[in-house]
Amino acid sequence: MLTNFFRFGRRQLHTIISREIIKPSSPTPPHPRVYNLSELDLLNTKAYMPLILFYPNANHNHSLSDDEKGKLLKKSLSQSLTRYYPFAGKFSTNRTYIDCNDNGVVFVEATNDNQLDTFQRMSAHDDTLDQLFADGVRWYNNISSTNVLAIQLNHFSCGGVAVAISLSHLIADGSSLGSFLSYWACIALHGSTNHKHVLELEPYFINSVQSPEPAPAPAPDSTTASSAPDRGTCPISDNNKTNFVGKKFVFPNSKLSDLKNQVAVEVATNGSALPKNVYPTRIEVLTSLIYKTATAAATKRTGCFKPYYLLFMFNMRDKFVKKLPQTTIGNFVLFVMIPSIHRSETASLATIVTQLKKEKLQVEGIENVQQVVENVKSLRAKLENPDLENFAKGSYWCSSFCGFPFNKLDFGWGKPMGITLALNTKNPKKNGFVLMDTPFGDGIEAFVTLEKECMDIFENDKELLSFCQIN
Repeated sequence: MLTNFFRFGRRQLHTIISREIIKPSSPTPPHPRVYNLSELDLLNTKAYMPLILFYPNANHNHSLSDDEKGKLLKKSLSQSLTRYYPFAGKFSTNRTYIDCNDNGVVFVEATNDNQLDTFQRMSAHDDTLDQLFADGVRWYNNISSTNVLAIQLNHFSCGGVAVAISLSHLIADGSSLGSFLSYWACIALHGSTNHKHVLELEPYFINSVQSPEPAPAPAPDSTTASSAPDRGTCPISDNNKTNFVGKKFVFPNSKLSDLKNQVAVEVATNGSALPKNVYPTRIEVLTSLIYKTATAAATKRTGCFKPYYLLFMFNMRDKFVKKLPQTTIGNFVLFVMIPSIHRSETASLATIVTQLKKEKLQVEGIENVQQVVENVKSLRAKLENPDLENFAKGSYWCSSFCGFPFNKLDFGWGKPMGITLALNTKNPKKNGFVLMDTPFGDGIEAFVTLEKECMDIFENDKELLSFCQIN
């Protein structure tokens, strides 16, 4: 039994009560024992996506004990791994494939003598959240681990629980994470892998169909994606001496509707019309607002305008001519770059929204996965151009988890009251923001990371605050 102490104004106790390896309930057949990572996967970051689901002890219709909750999660996880067999494997030494050896998934249970809402109120960037993750695997922590997936169930003194999931970004994007958790939760809720709702969520592993043989290990002097410096989907800025901070901002749907209407008027007034019957989404207008506010804060801090760059990532599954199932597992994410070389290009929301929408429309109708690979490589080559003025400090990445089912995940004791994507500001150090649906689906939460001096200006911007939920 392991015990850790940490402070919230008084001494707190966090105790590991069990550690198990959960294997698939049925062994993986010999023929899919090797799962090659695709070129898209290998172009991605080696980080682990760290998600925490907070469940209160408030629904008396779900009276499972702590022990029963743990047993239910472990049994349903074991059943889920039969179909999600690569998640129970191990990465190869060169990280080009997964050995689907049914090695199993680390499942840790812990108790904490604090209240659940103490953790739920924490910033997504707080280091204390490391305690909630199995082996501290979170974002860029422990990226040398060969595990694909790790789970920790945390029991709080109030009776609430938090399920913390760490899934390698080398095999999965946000959509894949949502698909896996939906499948797992559905089995736990309905008690069978043959339930009609479970069957609707069956995963599709396109790579296992395309790549039945293990990829060869790179030569010692190779510069393949697996041996090159890990720069992720977007290059990591060299900002090691800069103090970054992260904060959460909540935008209610009613305010986002007002923002969409405002942008529509600006677009019509400025004459920067979009194609007929093409309208900006709430994600696009909110992304543009946050980017506009962040670049204005950076300009105010330095006293002069410099070029800025918005890097917007989005799900490609429905962009193919023959759409991929939303349960397709892998990294099917493309990003577009919106450069703002002149001050006028960040002064108007309509200008940013129009640029973003037009760039996204250009990648509709993808013929095949290889075309996505070539697009990503082309964009990465542009980002590595040393002639891009102010790119290291002036780039802002944005990723949206909106529309993924995290706020609907019911394992048998109700839906979560809070969801935290527990990124941190230590590594990598770069400007950016992640968007997620609020737990009740009535708005969007934006987790924003900026240099501290810029955040001080950003969080006091009157236009931004007019669309925020003020606590």
